[in-house]
Amino acid sequence: DQFDIGSDVDSVSSVSTALSDLQLTQATEQVNSQDYVLDKYIDDLYEKRGSTREAALGALVDAFESFVLLDLLENKYATLLSQFINSIKKGSIKEVCLACHATGLLAITLGAGSSSREIMDEACPQLLRVLQTWPDASKMISALHCLAIVTFVGATDLAETQLSMKAIWDVIHPKSGSNVGVVRKPKPPLLAAAVSAWGLLLTTIVPLRRNADSWKESITFLSALLEAEDRAVRMAAGEALALCFELKLLDVFSNEEAEVDTREASGSKNQLFLNMQALKAKISGLAYNLSMEAGGRGADKKNLNEQRDLFQRISDFIKTGECLEEALRISGKHAILRVTSWRESIQLNYLRRFLGRGFLKHAQDNGLLHDIFYIKMDRTENMTTTEKKIYRSGEEKGRALKLNKERRLAQMRKQNISNEQ
Repeated sequence: DQFDIGSDVDSVSSVSTALSDLQLTQATEQVNSQDYVLDKYIDDLYEKRGSTREAALGALVDAFESFVLLDLLENKYATLLSQFINSIKKGSIKEVCLACHATGLLAITLGAGSSSREIMDEACPQLLRVLQTWPDASKMISALHCLAIVTFVGATDLAETQLSMKAIWDVIHPKSGSNVGVVRKPKPPLLAAAVSAWGLLLTTIVPLRRNADSWKESITFLSALLEAEDRAVRMAAGEALALCFELKLLDVFSNEEAEVDTREASGSKNQLFLNMQALKAKISGLAYNLSMEAGGRGADKKNLNEQRDLFQRISDFIKTGECLEEALRISGKHAILRVTSWRESIQLNYLRRFLGRGFLKHAQDNGLLHDIFYIKMDRTENMTTTEKKIYRSGEEKGRALKLNKERRLAQMRKQNISNEQ
């Protein structure tokens, strides 16, 4: 499925490739003006009037989508984060939704590392509180997306990811706790958002395969969602289940029972194997049926076609084990984003939805997306030989400055450790 958004490339204002003195001056002026505007929005986040804070958050979301403001945010992210969390705690529904979106965009801009780890540590408790109190559905959907993104970018170990996945699963499949008499039931938009968020985080635990028994309950519940009335819920569940097949979470391996192969252990494993085979057959049959679904009167043709296409791919994948390749042109002839697995496909779809109109800009200029999807940008494609030399010289200077900065930080850390000792 080759899709090309080359026409959008022209509409995104990219940094000019020729680095003449005039352009450097203009670039410096642009950075200074962005810095000034950013400070103004930060000031507005402290205002008592809610509408002023909402306007500032909306403008920041717009700025984070339109530009990759990494250099400007490195020294300001802690201040911004503190105010975003304040808005999530105390703001109106609109303010909470904007603050959640801004927090996720901040993490994507800063990329993997200590800054995004800090964002996750600070934001997660507040986001979990939103999900546990079940407020307005739009607040919950925004909190789910934010939790998924900050964990996806900032988590460094399995336990952190599992904590977020459990909180999301409690929205997908709520059970009555000791204080709650009634089991809450998520409405379709909330359920679809939660399943998508859970699926994104499942993509990050690829190397740590666990035994089939521990996944049986989740996979059984997701397979039931393939029969949900809402199409978005069915499609979100389908993507998550395709990933479960890809990660072989439905496969029963010989080492999944106790080393002493007693009759009881052997019988238990055989039963698990039969259960998982039945589950595979059920999912395969439902996927095929959904790929062939006929459109009734008044059916939304676009979404119906999207569903058929998705479940055709899932059905083929279950049969052959091969995932259809997708290719997306990011810029010029050579900058192509290729997707060759369900893991990458889910990550791509989620980031495209979260970044909205800013996806192309971030795919071009954001190192995080380059690392996730192995995108290599050729910025010298349309340059003259002289311009290429100037550009590469500037790149080398930039790398040298970055290395010097890293060395200074490492020396300061060593100095601090020796002082403490």
